[in-house]
Amino acid sequence: MKTITIEGQLRTETGKKATRQIRSEEKVPGVIYGGEQEIKFSAPAKAFKSLVYTPEFNLAEVKLDGKTYKCILKDLQFDKVTDALTHVDLQELVEDKPVIARLPLHLTGSPAGVKAGGRLDVKVKSLKVKTLPKYLKESIELDITNLELNENVRIQDIKAENIEIMMSPRIPVASIVMTRQLKQEEAAAEKGKK
Repeated sequence: MKTITIEGQLRTETGKKATRQIRSEEKVPGVIYGGEQEIKFSAPAKAFKSLVYTPEFNLAEVKLDGKTYKCILKDLQFDKVTDALTHVDLQELVEDKPVIARLPLHLTGSPAGVKAGGRLDVKVKSLKVKTLPKYLKESIELDITNLELNENVRIQDIKAENIEIMMSPRIPVASIVMTRQLKQEEAAAEKGKK
């Protein structure tokens, strides 16, 4: 799994005036929680780019005053007007403490229903999971090779070792739907039988 290194400074001052000052220096204020204590810090906005603007799940290694914290991204805040990143919440990974994270879902295989003329309709792209930090991974894979026309695969069909999926088991993840052309061909075949 990819780890992004972020070098920042501890924050001593808090409040609107202090955060405005930090943002004016093109830095982003942030908080690391989940460890022994809450840590307030700031880091250059550019440092967060490869952590924030990606569909991938990455770990963050935050270096503050000689200490390193291994974290995952928890929450983000953006400016309503400029869309600039204004605040970051990170959760520190503690070895024996479960974390809740969003892992990307990668569908593998070429579905039988698509080969038969259907269209793959993906409804879920990431999963909310609960696991220990050592079991976190880049993504969860789901093989959809045997997915037939008008069938769907649900959350309950996903098997992930040592990972608990925190979503309703009945939610459809992906389905193979009939294309308009296939429906027309089927209707024409029905008329031909009459």
